[in-house]
Amino acid sequence: MQRILALMAALMAMCLLSRTADADAANGERLARQWCANCHVIDGSGPSATLPQGPPSFRVAAGHLNPGELRAFLSHPHGAMPDFGLTRAEIDDLIAYIERLR
Repeated sequence: MQRILALMAALMAMCLLSRTADADAANGERLARQWCANCHVIDGSGPSATLPQGPPSFRVAAGHLNPGELRAFLSHPHGAMPDFGLTRAEIDDLIAYIERLR
């Protein structure tokens, strides 16, 4: 049973990685500048750069969340974050951009 669970987890991870591999990080950056830069620091500058209690920067998110966790959060945002109704492709593109910041 443990082997089956391990195999299923490995297959799921491969699927997640392949989706992110096909993503467009440049489009993710464009989306970040369009939708996220009003609240988040996306490239070292932005409105919350001087607010230590503000939303986490993209570099902090990249350092603390793996692609699966980012996908879950972007698919079902909570708290003060608005739901932009991002498509799966847009979420993958944002994740690819955030992953580039590691």
